[in-house]
Amino acid sequence: MAGATLSVWAGGMESLEAFVKNVKSGRAEFTQTVTAPTREGEPARAKVSTGTFAFQRPGQFKFDYQKPFAQTIVADGKNLWLYDVDLNQVTQRAQAQALGSTPAALIAAAPDLRALQADFTLESAPERDGLQWVKATPKTKDGQLQGIQVGFQGDALAALEIQDSFGQRSVLKFSKVEVNPALPAGTFVFKAPAGADVLKP
Repeated sequence: MAGATLSVWAGGMESLEAFVKNVKSGRAEFTQTVTAPTREGEPARAKVSTGTFAFQRPGQFKFDYQKPFAQTIVADGKNLWLYDVDLNQVTQRAQAQALGSTPAALIAAAPDLRALQADFTLESAPERDGLQWVKATPKTKDGQLQGIQVGFQGDALAALEIQDSFGQRSVLKFSKVEVNPALPAGTFVFKAPAGADVLKP
């Protein structure tokens, strides 16, 4: 029986290693559910948003939130851009400072597993919902992330669960995942729209 348990526990790390090694680019649709910490006697409040996601190693990715609010997050390899359509506001940060311990690093930024292990403590977690899981704990304690779990179906990315230090939980579920597609040249190029405020905190 012990042997069976071991093979289940090895699944997540094997999937992550194969994913980082073999999947150089990807495209998917996602649904994100954010649950705020509950106060006593109050029901949990969940906000659901949907959009598309693309990435290319090392270090380029794009989250395009479409509903209920349009928002774009782009990492072009040098800068991390966040564009809020409603506010017509762009926030620009140096990617190197903003990326190390973010969930996107687990999916898109790392060239290999060793690079990930510089920023995260990685371990396989028990299988659930038909997925193999890896638990990633950021090594820097000053960030807003408490822990991340990445779910795989075989070698395919299926889910991302993020717990932040404020007790908020975000769950991203990926569908229509394309592995190693040829992405258009301008996918990760971001130009601030005319008239937008550009903030550089």
